[in-house]
Amino acid sequence: QVQLVASGGGLVQAGGSLRLSCAASGRAFSIYGMGWFRQAPGKERDFAAAINWSVGSTLYADSVKGRFTISRDIARNTMYLQVNSLKPEDTAVYYCAATKNFGVLRTPSTYDYWGQGTQVTVSS
Repeated sequence: QVQLVASGGGLVQAGGSLRLSCAASGRAFSIYGMGWFRQAPGKERDFAAAINWSVGSTLYADSVKGRFTISRDIARNTMYLQVNSLKPEDTAVYYCAATKNFGVLRTPSTYDYWGQGTQVTVSS
């Protein structure tokens, strides 16, 4: 089992920045990939970014490319999402997720474990 705890959300003005964190515990050594998804009220959970845990290769949704940066600290078993140039449409609950298995990291069904989510609210 892997436990994930997301943090770092908050209220920020448009154009501002936040750094989200996702700390993994338990059998973190078994992780193949991790990702960030976001869900706005009344909408589906959408892919934002993902990272291959061992290699460090990254994927981004087109909507966040150039503004968001995903990274990880293997020694700390922690994944980060630096979110810059925030827009009101970025307002959502941000969830982190982890998978043990090779798969399409853009797809929610690939993931085995999910964190509790952290709220990001961007005011205009």
